[in-house]
This record gives sequence, structure tokens and C-alpha cells, in this order.
Amino acid sequence: MSDFYKDIVAPNGVYKYYLNGQWLESTSGKAVGITNPSTRQTCFQVQACTQDEVNKMFDSAKVSQKAWAKTPLWKRAEYLHKVAALMRQHAQPIADCLVKEVAKPAKDSLTEVIRSADLIDYTAEEGVRYLGEGQLLNSDSFPGNGRNKMCLVSKVPLGVVLAIPPFNYPVNLAVSKLAPALMAGNAVVLKPPTQGAVAGIHMLQCFHAAGLPAGLLSLATGRGAEIGDFLTTHPGVNCISFTGGDTGISISKKAGMVPLQMELGGKDVCIVCADADLALAAKHILKGGFSYSGQRCTAVKLVLAVDAVADALVAAVAEGVRKLSVGMPEDDCDITPVVSESSSNFIEGLVMDAKEKAGATFVTGPYKREGNLIWPVLLDNVTPSMRLAWEEPFGPVLPVMRVRSAEEAVAHCNASKYGLQGCVFTRDINAAIAISDAMETGTVQVNSAPARGPDHFPFQGFRDSGIGSQGIRNSLAMMVKTKSTVINLEKESYTMG
Repeated sequence: MSDFYKDIVAPNGVYKYYLNGQWLESTSGKAVGITNPSTRQTCFQVQACTQDEVNKMFDSAKVSQKAWAKTPLWKRAEYLHKVAALMRQHAQPIADCLVKEVAKPAKDSLTEVIRSADLIDYTAEEGVRYLGEGQLLNSDSFPGNGRNKMCLVSKVPLGVVLAIPPFNYPVNLAVSKLAPALMAGNAVVLKPPTQGAVAGIHMLQCFHAAGLPAGLLSLATGRGAEIGDFLTTHPGVNCISFTGGDTGISISKKAGMVPLQMELGGKDVCIVCADADLALAAKHILKGGFSYSGQRCTAVKLVLAVDAVADALVAAVAEGVRKLSVGMPEDDCDITPVVSESSSNFIEGLVMDAKEKAGATFVTGPYKREGNLIWPVLLDNVTPSMRLAWEEPFGPVLPVMRVRSAEEAVAHCNASKYGLQGCVFTRDINAAIAISDAMETGTVQVNSAPARGPDHFPFQGFRDSGIGSQGIRNSLAMMVKTKSTVINLEKESYTMG
């Protein structure tokens, strides 16, 4: 381990938690093991933080945030630019952790780290401008009022933000919360996912090395049963930014009056119209469905192909599926092990359900699994009675449903409990806009697979897919509240009057 990261791990090999500008060992004396999805062996251990240690995080955050809120915007941006530079300089160890913890291909792991540094830089630049903008309102614009009141509208920090990223992008989806929160003048308590915690710890060392004030940023690791609800219902929380699954719905029900920013997954449909460029559609369906073994909220999770082109489309996608490499993340294979045995079992259950119900066709061969490694599955003739038509596999499984029309496809899309993203392939821009308008999803991609990004684009879900919107400016807006100061004049005053 390089000298840059030497302080983050204890002598016994257990990675430390972060509080008050220090890397510490928990008084619990306990550790939580992290399993390598590829080997199914323990690859790392992290501290099992106590509730008392979490309390100290919020206490220190509350104190440090008051001083941080008085730090000029340009100075906050300066800190963030330094963090981004350190992340680029020390990117490889973070990427190596992603390979071991979440079985992300080596090349994609490094890309995630560099992308995250770019996001931090962009947030700093956008924050200086957006957060520096205020508003002046005059009273005489409302009927019955003269010009004797001036309202100064400004953006002020929320306080302490609880940031909870997911396993599939534990670095990028951590900094997408950390950078806007800090830039907006907040303190942050970070609870990384267990799978991805050590990558998160390495990432946080870059914030520490950049010299951020002690107490402004904390990192808690531990068992959900011990600190999960304790964190999300803590009275010191002023905002929760969460990315994950159904747990987010439980959090939202308990959150009370705390602002929420949540992205909770999706069943992203790909509608292929009769006039679509099938080569283009197949290319994007392949990438959208199987990139990072389908473990992406914005993966293509259901293809809705119009009958007239379904045969040709399935054949084109199948050709691409057969060329996908299957193996270990260290070898940069296209399909790598999914994150856990429980995930593997869930995915297998969805596939077996489709197999047992009449009609579904395994296009690229029989189902195959070794440990957490699942060979890519392309299923044709999926019907609405099958779980795969509605549930999110989060794995290398791509179901195809045949529909009579784009209208039927839109109806199926809108019947889902999810509404994160979707896409449509057609050569007719008028049809594309009409279908996009009809789809009840947060984003619709035209002639491309669903995607989160570039990171400054708005990103949001409807229904059970989430609350609020992400994207750099939207996240900055989420991390502040509006304050008005009204100046009352003794008499009316008019410009040049």
C-alpha cells in the first residue's frame, strides 16, 4: 500500500472509519467482512461502527458545518478541485478495490474513478456560479402594492447531509452526493455500501488529504441492523441522498420532514418501432443490457419490439450476445460475476420463472451459472405473466416482449411501478417525440440506450423509481434551501422616479 493510503487501515488489516479528520478503529472491536464476488472469499474487512460513534459524527458535523457555511464559494471550490486532482493522481488503488469488491471490469473501474474526479471539478465550477446567484423582488409587481418592499432571495445550506451510495457505482455515486453537498455549504456523513466500502474509504482519503476542515466529512461502516435505521432516522440529519433499491421506500416512510433525494432503480424499457435502424438498435440494446453484467439502474431491462421487426432484431442482438466474453473482472471480460450469491439466486429465480411458463425462448443457449458468474441470457417471447416482464433482474438477463404497436409498448411501460428511464428507436422524429411524451419515465433516450449522464444532465425517476432529481445543478439545488430577507422602506421608491 502506498504512503498516501497507509493511514486508512489498522495494523490488523481492518479498514478504519473516518471522524473529526482522523482514521479510527471502532470501540466495538468488531469487523464486517466484504466478500469478493469472483472468488466468494473475504477480501477486505471494515469497522463495525457503534451508534455512539455515529452520534459523534453528527455532533462534529453540526459544529463544523457552521464554520464551513461561512467559507467563500471560491474557497470551497478550491478544496474540491484539489480533491479531484488527488483522485486522478491516486486513482489506481481505488479502481483495484472496485475490481475486488464489486467485480467491475478493471478498465471500467478506472473509468469510474476518473469520471468521478471530472464530476467534482464540474460541480465546483457550476457551484461557484449557480450558488452565487440571488434574486431581488420588488413589491409593486403584485396587485395593490406599492414599491416599498424589497425581497432579497438567497440560497442557504441545509445543514448535515446523509449520503448513501449503492454498490454498483460506490465511488461515482458517492461523489455525486458529496461534491454538491459540500459545495453548497453542508457537512456530510457518508455511509458507503458494504460491497464497495473500501473503494469508498480510499476515495475519502482524497478528501482528507485535500485539507477539508475536521468534522465536515465523516464515514461510517457497519452492519445495517446496528446503524442502518439509526443513521436514517437520526435527529441530526437535514437531508438524505440515497441511491439503491426498495430500502429507499422504507427510508422515505420514516424520514419525516427531511428533504429526500432518492433513485431507487428502474425497469427501463427499449421500444423498437417498425421503422427503426435495427443495426443501431441492436448495438445499443447489447451495450445497454449487458454492460457491467446488467447491474445498472439504467440498463435496458425489457425490449418491447414491434412484431414486424422482432425476428430481425432478436437475431441481430443474439449475434452480439454470442460474442460477449465471460470471465473475471481482472481480465476485462464483458460479463463478470454479479455482486453476491443472493443476487445470483434472485436472477436465477426470474429466469426459471420464465422457463417454467410456456412461451419464453432461450435464444443464445441454455441457462448457465458458475458461482456468481451467470452467462448472458437473451429471452424471446416473454409474456406479461412472467416476472421478467415487470421485475428488475440487475444481472445479465435481457427479456424481449413482442408487441403489436408502439402504443401497446407505451402502455406496458406505464403499467410498471418503475419509471426511471426508457428509450425508443425510430427514424421518425415526430413519432419519437410523441412516444417520449407518452412514456411516464424520468428520461427517454431517442435512438440510444438509457444512461445516467453526462453527469450534468438531469436524472430522475417517477413512481417507485425515486424522489427528486439529480444531475450536478439539480443536486446543488437539492442541497440548499431558500431564504428571504425583506427590506421595508419608509415610503415608496421607484427606479429613476
